[in-house]
Amino acid sequence: MQLNGKTALVTGGGRGIGQGIAMALAKAGADVAVADLDIKIAEETTAKVEALGRRSIALQVDVSSSESVNMLIQAVQEYFGQLDIAVNNAGIISIHSVEELSAQEWDRVMAVNAKGTFLCTQAELEVMRPRRYGRIVNVSSIAGKVGFPNLSHYSASKFAVIGFTNAVAKEVASDGVTVNALCPGVVGTGMWRGEDGLAGRWREEGETEQASWERHQKTLLPQGEAQTPEDMGQLVVYLACAEHVTGQAIAVDGGFSL
Repeated sequence: MQLNGKTALVTGGGRGIGQGIAMALAKAGADVAVADLDIKIAEETTAKVEALGRRSIALQVDVSSSESVNMLIQAVQEYFGQLDIAVNNAGIISIHSVEELSAQEWDRVMAVNAKGTFLCTQAELEVMRPRRYGRIVNVSSIAGKVGFPNLSHYSASKFAVIGFTNAVAKEVASDGVTVNALCPGVVGTGMWRGEDGLAGRWREEGETEQASWERHQKTLLPQGEAQTPEDMGQLVVYLACAEHVTGQAIAVDGGFSL
């Protein structure tokens, strides 16, 4: 699976899953635009992509703003001259019971995860459909397939991404553009790790955060171990090459959703 001559955009590409995806695309031969709200961490990923001999640019974006997203796509077009692959990965999470959850926090998570995916996809299609070529991958979650306690707002936003992806894939199916969703499983990034992550919140009495993290891997995952950002990148490379896979929501989750 080679992507030589292709240009990719990864939002939320500065760290974690986004960085893993950006690196996988670069290793497959693509040039990569790395977009993030934090331009400093975007620049760090850009340097890693360039070290592989690919062209790269770091761009700042607020995916909840249509103006910011439109400026992003314009900048990618001006720098690379084309956009072939778009990975809409930017997202946020917080952990609250439904009683604790405020309307403001609900709106904040929806604005980035659901509205942001819509705005990015809309802008990307404007440049892909005239060329009759494009690969869009929207990053959802296993929490977009199965609800998690204390994540009702996050799960709602990620369920929305899957429904949106399926609908748009049908709209553009005859235009040379595929639209799919990636559903990461249990990955050791901000959702899970740390005292404020799920491993921290779901500790048993007397259990450390690390012990909780290890226990959840073994109890939730048939394979018994967490997935990595690199695992997510492998699926994105496949979807970027697959001509006849569209409208799917594919989990990379170590068997969690079996």
